[in-house]
Amino acid sequence: MNVRKLTIASLLIALGVVTAHMVSVPVGVAKAFPMQHAINVVSAVTLGTPLTVVVAFVISLIRNILGTGSLLAFPGSIFGALLAGFFFNKTGKMHFSIAGEVFGTSFLGAIGAFPVAKYLMGFEGAVLFFVLPFGISSFSGAIIGFMVLGVLYKSNATRQLLEGESLQ
Repeated sequence: MNVRKLTIASLLIALGVVTAHMVSVPVGVAKAFPMQHAINVVSAVTLGTPLTVVVAFVISLIRNILGTGSLLAFPGSIFGALLAGFFFNKTGKMHFSIAGEVFGTSFLGAIGAFPVAKYLMGFEGAVLFFVLPFGISSFSGAIIGFMVLGVLYKSNATRQLLEGESLQ
């Protein structure tokens, strides 16, 4: 495992935990967190699929421990992280990472969230209830992540960080 990638993953986790206190929108039993989705896109492009999933899981875990997230943070972030990394890995294109994040969170994450909400949180809504709120959160966050990556790529910061060059 590359020390630089672990350091970047740690920084993204810290950013996810800190921004959870600032940018979180309650949606029924869920707490929409667009920054998680931005972090998923940035992580997918810079760190690869396995670390992206680990970053999403650890942010969700810490948010739950601190009370800034709900149990829905797990399916709401991990499916998007998995598909964002997978789509980027297969295509090498950032916009496919965004598509993976939005589809993974909006549909797979929302469907995965339903049994958690029903059996662990007492939610009595429809199976597809979380598709729209997860979709809005993931789309807005993915666009933020895309903009951050655009800035990083223009400044060559991403390449320099991952390839070990100095950031002069």
